Amino acid sequence: MILDTINMPGDIKKVDPSQYEELAGEIRQFLIEKISKTGGHLASNLGVVELTMAIHLSFDLPKDKIIWDVGHQSYTHKILTGRKTGFDELRKFGGMSGFPKRRESDSDAFDTGHSSTSISAGLGYVRARDLNHEDYSVVSVIGDGALTGGMALEALNNASNLKSNFIIVLNDNNMSISKNVGGISTMLNEIRTDEKYNDIKENVKDRLAQIPGVGDTVIKKIKKTKSNIKHFFIPGMNYEDMGITYLGPIDGHDIPRLMKAFKTAKKVKHGVLVHVITKKGKGYKFAEKNPGNYHGVNPFNVKTGKDLKKPDCKSFTKAFSEKMLEMAKNDSKIVAISAAMPDGTGLSDFAKNYPDRFFDVGIAEEHAVTFAAGLAAGGMKPVVAIYSSFLQRAYDQILHDVCIQKLPVVFAIDRAGLVGSDGETHQGIFDLSYLSCIPNMTVMAPKNGEELKAMLEFSLRSECPMALRYPRGKCELCVNECVAPVVFGKSEMLRPKSQTALLAVGNMVQSALEISDTLAKEGISVSVVNARFVKPIDTEMIDRLVQNHKTLITMEENVRNGGYGDAVLRYVNDRGYDIKVINVALPDDYVEHGSVEILRKETCIDKDTVIEMIRKLSVQ
Repeated sequence: MILDTINMPGDIKKVDPSQYEELAGEIRQFLIEKISKTGGHLASNLGVVELTMAIHLSFDLPKDKIIWDVGHQSYTHKILTGRKTGFDELRKFGGMSGFPKRRESDSDAFDTGHSSTSISAGLGYVRARDLNHEDYSVVSVIGDGALTGGMALEALNNASNLKSNFIIVLNDNNMSISKNVGGISTMLNEIRTDEKYNDIKENVKDRLAQIPGVGDTVIKKIKKTKSNIKHFFIPGMNYEDMGITYLGPIDGHDIPRLMKAFKTAKKVKHGVLVHVITKKGKGYKFAEKNPGNYHGVNPFNVKTGKDLKKPDCKSFTKAFSEKMLEMAKNDSKIVAISAAMPDGTGLSDFAKNYPDRFFDVGIAEEHAVTFAAGLAAGGMKPVVAIYSSFLQRAYDQILHDVCIQKLPVVFAIDRAGLVGSDGETHQGIFDLSYLSCIPNMTVMAPKNGEELKAMLEFSLRSECPMALRYPRGKCELCVNECVAPVVFGKSEMLRPKSQTALLAVGNMVQSALEISDTLAKEGISVSVVNARFVKPIDTEMIDRLVQNHKTLITMEENVRNGGYGDAVLRYVNDRGYDIKVINVALPDDYVEHGSVEILRKETCIDKDTVIEMIRKLSVQ
C-alpha cells in the first residue's frame, strides 16, 4: 500500500502524482476502518482528504504553519505527519487526541477545538513571523459554517490590513458549484491563477506607473473597471472589497488544481482566500447521504453504517426536547435559540413544529445571548440551548446584556460536566463557577429527566435569568419517588440518615445514592441530598444537616474553584459551624480526553474513591 510509505512529515512528496488518487482512497479506507472501531469525527474528515494532501504537497511542515479551525477534520493531517499508529487509541485516555495538539506533534501549529478561531490565530502567527523576520507560510483552514462566527469576521476585517502573505482556505462543504456559475468562474479562475497572467499583470502595472502624470490615473481606472467586471462574475468579491484576494471556487477533490491555487496564493503579498468545494462524507455512501448523522460517531458497522453502541434510555437532551414542545404548545411566547446545534441540543422537533419561533443564529454564541436578551425585553420567553463549553464564549453577553437587566432568559446548558472523548476543549466543567459569580443569575442542575422538565417549567415561569445545566447521555436514575415540586433555592433530601451527608449536584446524585446504598450494607450511615440549586444554595438544609452530621461531602462534576462545594464551605465557615466539609470536585485544571468513567476515576470523583474516603472517616 502507498499509505505504508507515509511515516513522517514530507513523505507524501515522494509519492508519484499518478498515485495521488489511489492514496486518497487508501486514506479514506483507513479512516473508515479505524473510526468504526474507536468512534470519532467521520464525515468531516472524509471530505478533506484531497484538500489535506494538497496542502501537505504544497507546503513544508513543520516549518510552515497549518491551523485547522475546530480541528475535528485533522485526521488526514495526522496520518500524513506520521501518526497512523495512534489511531488505534484515538480519543481514548492516554491516546491520540481527535483534535490538533501542539504537545502531540511539531506539525500541529495551534490547539483548536472551538469554532471560528483559525483566522485570528493565523493572523497572530503572520504578525509574529514578520516581527521576527522569519520566512514561512501560514495557512488557516476554516469551514463555511465556522465563517459565520463573529470572531472569524473580526479576524477577516483585521487581515485586510496585511501587507504580507497570509493564506485562508475556505472549506465549503455545504454548497456546490452550479453549472451557470461554475463554467464562468472556472474560466476566470484559470486565467487569474495562471502564472503568466499574474506576471504580465505586475509588469503592466510597473510600466504604467513609470508614465509621469498619467500612469497612476490609468491604473486606477483599470482597477475600477476590472473590479466592476469581477463583481458581476466572481462570487468572492466581498473578500476582494476587504483587501483579501479571492481564488476560487475550486474543486476540493482535484489535487493538481488545488496545488496550482496554493502555488499562486503563496505569491500574494497580502491576505488571500482560497475557496474550495468539498463533499462531506465523500467515499462512504452512508456519510455522503446523511453527513449530519456521521459527523461525530460511536463505533459502527462498516457494511451497514449502524451504530454498535447499545441505545441508552432517554437522554437529558430528549427530556428537554419533549418539555419544550409541551410548553410551547400552550404558550406562544416561548421561543428557542440555537447556535448551529439544533440536533445536538434537541431543538430540531421544536423547529419543525414552531418554525416562526425557532432561531438558529449560526456559530455565534455571543449574538445568540444578546439576541435572546432583546427577545426577552420585547416580551418573549427565550430559551437559549447551547453546550456548556460553547456558552463560555458568550460570558460578557450573559453578564452585561442579560443579568444586569435581570431579563428572563433561560439557558439550557447541555453537555455540562465531563463529556469524555473530545477532551479539554469540550469538557463542560466550568459553568457552575462562571455562572455562579454573576449577580441576578440562578443556577440549577437536575438529577434526572423528569426533574429537568420540572425545572424548565419553573424557569419559564420566572422573571429573572435562569441557567439549567445537565449532562450528555442517559437521565434515568434509581429514584422511584415522584419528583418533588421545584421551590426556589431549595434542595431535596433523598436519604435522611446521619453521620455523613452527601450533597450532590445533578448527575452526581446517582453516584451519591449508590454510595449510600453500598455503605449502608456495612453499617455506615450516609445521607443523600439532591442539591438542585447551585445558586442560591439551600442554607436552611445545611443548617439542619450540621445538627446531626459529622461531615458534609459535596459532589459535583465541575472544577473545585468557584463551584457548589466552594459556596457550601464558605457558608459553613461564615456561620462558624464546627463540622468537617470535603469538596469532591474536579481539579482546577483541564481534563484530557477519555471515557467519563475513566476520567472520574483519574480525577478522584468516582464512587470507589468517595466510598473509601467515607470508610476512613467512619473509623476516626
